[in-house]
Amino acid sequence: MIERQFNGKRVREGRVYRGMTITDLAEELGVSKQMISKYENDKATPTFEALNNLTRILKFPKDYFYEESVDVKTGNTYFRSLLTTGKKDREMQYDRVKYLTIIRALLEEYVDFPELDIPDFDESELTDIEKVAMKLREYWEISDTPIRNLVYLLETKGFVIASLSLGKKSIDAFGAQHVTNGKEYYSIVLGNEKRSFYRRQFDIAHELGHKILHDPYLNLDDLSKDEFKQIEQEANDFAAAFLMPKSKFLNEVSIHPTDLSYYKLLKKNWCVSISAMVMRAYKLGAMSQSSYQYLQRSISANGWRKIEPLDEIKDIKEPEAMKQAVELLIENEYITGNELVQKLSQHYGLSLFREEIEELLGLDKGYLITETAEMPSNIVSLKDMRDSKVKKNHLI
Repeated sequence: MIERQFNGKRVREGRVYRGMTITDLAEELGVSKQMISKYENDKATPTFEALNNLTRILKFPKDYFYEESVDVKTGNTYFRSLLTTGKKDREMQYDRVKYLTIIRALLEEYVDFPELDIPDFDESELTDIEKVAMKLREYWEISDTPIRNLVYLLETKGFVIASLSLGKKSIDAFGAQHVTNGKEYYSIVLGNEKRSFYRRQFDIAHELGHKILHDPYLNLDDLSKDEFKQIEQEANDFAAAFLMPKSKFLNEVSIHPTDLSYYKLLKKNWCVSISAMVMRAYKLGAMSQSSYQYLQRSISANGWRKIEPLDEIKDIKEPEAMKQAVELLIENEYITGNELVQKLSQHYGLSLFREEIEELLGLDKGYLITETAEMPSNIVSLKDMRDSKVKKNHLI
């Protein structure tokens, strides 16, 4: 009999995934911090009772702690609002997006998803963000028209998109590059706490900017605060240029550049927030600094920093590609929910509870439950037989 080896790295991975410190887990588990450290460094193996408690506290199956997942080369993870996102909060999301990539690799055994499709840019080109944004639009054959649904567009271009409850107001979205089985993936995770379609459009474009402009293997922890700011500003500039192409947007906004009522009309057409359009108009020279400052004060006075006009009318566009793939497979009986969960564990070294997979893929709760047909009862009721016999005798 082969005895399975406990994988201490999975204790740390699961702990960080749930946003817990060593102290948090030690208190929940009723052991010392030193013991948790020993678990994580394979210096000690949890007892049967401790393992059961780890499963309950971290919400991962027991098998999770004995596995080694398929090899995934992880690039940098870029966060929207990078400067306001603490290291602990960032680390909490790293494996979330890695698990998404592994699930995507599994689904690709059954479904042909679009390949990641972006043009190559020379280093010299990346210094002109306006040109980079237009080159990408031309490559994707969308000219200078407004983008009605950026989530859908990126899914058709091979990006892995997910919408999750990130639990942190400081995290709007983040993106990361992974390579597994020799294939490159780029995932963008959107926080579903932000319920504005228009603001989400900018968040996605911002993360796209990181993929296009920045080294995916850059170590962000080595950057200074000023370098952080520069990276964020470049991603913002790309998002604005990509969503609002210079020539066409400037031509339209210049008609009434200082009239907020006019920006409401533009918002319907360009599918971008009023705040983002005002900033773009100012940077393109459509208004003076004093006019820009006046509009900013007006936006604040109107209470539009949090909710703008139309925000509560336009529905959020959710990612559909992986969700629809699972629905296609299950509803056409290529695979059951249970088989999907089992294959993820057995072939990819990633045991997750059904509920976790449903959340990652945006599936309805309980969707992966495999229904089994009720077996007919073979138990014969002696009382029913007796009553039937008595009734029959009375009829004779």
